[in-house]
Amino acid sequence: MSGVGLHTGNKSNMTFKPAPENYGVKFKRTDLPDSPEIPADIDHVIDISRGTTIAKNGAEVHTVEHVLASIMGCEIDNIIIELDSNEPPIMDGSAKDYVATLKKAGIVEQDAKRDYLVIEDTVHYHDDKTNVDIVALPLKDDFRISVMIDYNNPALGVQHTGLFNLHKEFEKEFAPSRTFCFLSEIEYLQKQNLIKGGDLNNAIVIVDKDASKEELENLKKSIGIEESIILGSNGILDNRELRFRNEPARHKLLDLIGDLALIGAPVKGQILAARPGHKSNVEFTKMLRKLYLQKKIEKKFQVLKSENCVFDIEAILEIMPHRYPFLMVDKIIDIDVNKRIVGIKNVTYNEPFFNGHFPNRRIMPGVMIVEAMAQCGFILLLNSLDDPKTKMAYFASIEKVKFRKPVVPGDQLVFEMFLVSFKSGICKIAGKAYKDYIGGELACEGEFMAAVVDK
Repeated sequence: MSGVGLHTGNKSNMTFKPAPENYGVKFKRTDLPDSPEIPADIDHVIDISRGTTIAKNGAEVHTVEHVLASIMGCEIDNIIIELDSNEPPIMDGSAKDYVATLKKAGIVEQDAKRDYLVIEDTVHYHDDKTNVDIVALPLKDDFRISVMIDYNNPALGVQHTGLFNLHKEFEKEFAPSRTFCFLSEIEYLQKQNLIKGGDLNNAIVIVDKDASKEELENLKKSIGIEESIILGSNGILDNRELRFRNEPARHKLLDLIGDLALIGAPVKGQILAARPGHKSNVEFTKMLRKLYLQKKIEKKFQVLKSENCVFDIEAILEIMPHRYPFLMVDKIIDIDVNKRIVGIKNVTYNEPFFNGHFPNRRIMPGVMIVEAMAQCGFILLLNSLDDPKTKMAYFASIEKVKFRKPVVPGDQLVFEMFLVSFKSGICKIAGKAYKDYIGGELACEGEFMAAVVDK
C-alpha cells in the first residue's frame, strides 16, 4: 500500500508480510540501516500527542493506531508490517483499505494456541481533568466495546456506538469510519508540525466556528487543495457526507481498538469508554498490559493464587534453583514485570543461622539479608526473560550496601526491589529491605549487579 503519512506528510510504502508463531505484531523500518523492528506494544509508545507513536532505539513509527485496529479487527496475531518511511500511509483516513488488503492477502491459521487477556475483575481508568472513564468488565469468552463521545459541539453532539461481534461487524460497520478534527484545531495542529499529509480526502473537518472567505482561502492553501471549499450547511467542512450518522464515535472506537492492540494479546471482556482519546487509551492499555503480563507469569508457573499473593512458595520453587536452607523468599505479593517486585521473608526462631550467629542475642546475619534481597530481585529478573527456566544469574558485584536495623526472630522482612537496567546479559538491581511493611523500619539497602547465563 502507498500514500502519505497523515502527520509527517512523508511518502510511504507499506507491505504486510507473514510472521511465524509467537512473533506478535512488529513494524519494520526497511529505510533504515539493518531494518530495525519495533514491537507494537505499550512499552514502546513514546508519544500520544495526536496519535500513537512507537519507537525502539531511535527508530520511530507514527500514527500506528489505524493499522493496528485493522490487524485486531481481522484477528491476526503474527504479522510483519514493513515501512520505508516513519508513518503508514493514511489512505482515506479510515481502516477500510488496510482491512481490504489484509483480506486480499489471506489469513493462515497457525498451530500455536491463541493467547488472550481474560478480564476476571473490573479494571477502571478515570481522569478528573478530562472527565474520561474507561472500564474493562468480565464477559465470559467474548469481546464487546462501547464508546460515547461528547465535545459540547452542536455539529457533533453526544454520540455513542458499540461493537458486539468483532468478526461480523468490524469490517463493514467500523473500518470505514474516518478520522476527524475541528476547524478551530487546524491552525494549532499545523503550528505543532502535524497534519502535513491531511486534506479533505482523508479527514472529516467539523465546523465549530465561522470563517471568512479569506480564512477559507488560507485554509485551502495550507492543506494543499486547489478546488474551492465552503463552510457547509451540515456541520462538516465543504458539505462532505458522513458514511455513518455517528461516524466520529465509530472512529473513536476504531482508535481505541488500535490502542488496545498494544496490550500484545486480544481481550476477552467488555470495554466501556466515555470521552476516550489517545492519552487515556494508552494509560488504560498500560493497566491492561500489566495485568496481561501478570497473568502470563501466573500461567507460566501454574500459580495457585491466594489472597495477597502473586507467587506462593510452590511457584517460587519452580522459579528458583535454591533449596533449604538457602531459599530466602517465602512469597511474592506484587510484581510489575521489568520494573518492580515486592517479596516477603518470615524470620523465625528456627532459622539455622541463629544457632551460631550471636546465639545469646539472635540477629540475622547481614549477608543473609543481602542474599534474600538478591533472590527477590532474581525472581523479578527472570520473569523479564522469555524462558526463565533455562537461565541462571550470578553476582557480579554488590555496592552501596548499608545495614540500618537488626533483624531478629519474629520479624517479617519486606523486600522492594527495582530492575534498574538490563543489557547484554548484565543487569543492575537496587532495593531495600523493610521490617513489617514497605516504609516501615529500614533494615538494609543496596545495589546488585548480576550476570545472566544459560543453566
